[in-house]
Amino acid sequence: MKVYRLSRSIVITGKAWQIRYLLKEYARRYPLVKDWLADR
Repeated sequence: MKVYRLSRSIVITGKAWQIRYLLKEYARRYPLVKDWLADR
């Protein structure tokens, strides 16, 4: 699985179960996607 953080977006590649797991983990840390992008 790979995560690409671009300036205005996030691209996640991998199997569906891996992506769901990753999004659940990041949802605990960042309430909004813009918070995830701001944390560089």
